[in-house]
Amino acid sequence: MKKIAIIGAGISGLFVANLFKDNSNYQFTIYEKKNLIKSDEGYGIQLSTNSVNLLNKIGFNSIIGTDKFNPEKIDFYEINKNKKICDLNISHFNSDNCKYTTLKRSRLIKFLMDRLDPNVIKYDHDIEKIKTINDKINLVFNKDQKVICDHLIISDGIFSKAKTIISDNKIKAVYNNSIAIRSNISKDKFKELNKKNISLFLGSNFHYVVYPTDNKDEKYNFIGILKHNLLSNELNNYSLFNEDKFLQTIKNKLQNKIPANIIEHLDNFKCFPVFVSKEFYKPAQNISLLGDAFYAFPPSFAQGASQSIESGSELFDSIVNNNSNFFRNRIEKVKMINNRSKLNQFAFHLSNPINIFFRNIILKLMTKNKKFLENYLGKIYKD
Repeated sequence: MKKIAIIGAGISGLFVANLFKDNSNYQFTIYEKKNLIKSDEGYGIQLSTNSVNLLNKIGFNSIIGTDKFNPEKIDFYEINKNKKICDLNISHFNSDNCKYTTLKRSRLIKFLMDRLDPNVIKYDHDIEKIKTINDKINLVFNKDQKVICDHLIISDGIFSKAKTIISDNKIKAVYNNSIAIRSNISKDKFKELNKKNISLFLGSNFHYVVYPTDNKDEKYNFIGILKHNLLSNELNNYSLFNEDKFLQTIKNKLQNKIPANIIEHLDNFKCFPVFVSKEFYKPAQNISLLGDAFYAFPPSFAQGASQSIESGSELFDSIVNNNSNFFRNRIEKVKMINNRSKLNQFAFHLSNPINIFFRNIILKLMTKNKKFLENYLGKIYKD
């Protein structure tokens, strides 16, 4: 029986563990540096059909309907005019048993954890050393905790410490000159919106999205992406983003971008800098990167969680079938999504009125063009 070590108990690590769970040829353990995994985080995520299809294979469709939401369309709005531009029918890619889904991240984490034996997750394990000796991978964690495994899966996020170790500190994430804003807001503040849909608001150097995460809460999930430059000393002080002074600075910057009555009713207002990957890194044999540790792209295509799941499925197949195509195949998919994420953010953040005018015309045409949608979204949603 081969031993699998998984570093990081996020979506990608927990999902791939669920796949190994039913394979008797492998024994896996998840190593998490935190003392516990938060299960009360209220912010939402989007799951397109490519990932929902994979999740359904491990019972995701058993989650009761009140704990998740299936939007029909994405409605595009222009912030300054508070005017709907067009809509995109994402339900076009749905089937009876596989639908575009939004839900709270914590609900997905709970689902993935509930299917695992609690003893397979080892908390308070902060990786310090990784070394391959005679085809075995030797791991040393804090408190001199030592582990030997046959295959190492690194899924500890954009700031992956394990990736830093194996790359000799050569691979680092870079700041994307953007601040992500997460919050919740009462549905009463957006009475004009279609509650069956995701609503996407486009503005100058800023866009935000609101959508339900279940069928019972009276609040929308709110996430905004704001262009914002930071000094190097600010980037090195992560606690800055929790300080009231910084949060107020961001709120002040939003004053001319969204209505005041929206800003003042944003609950659990949190900010964090958006970091992205700059280059790919191919690890040694029997070591694999997963999720944001593999490559993190801008959050403007709503594929972060879905690609974590999809890549977990591809990696599982690669290990079980003993093929070496995972890295090459994943690069091609990630490049496609990365380019589209960059294009989306560019288009969403236009400032020049003439550029906005033509962008809106193109959006109206493209969102109704079936051939374009099959190429732009179908290649992602159907895989």
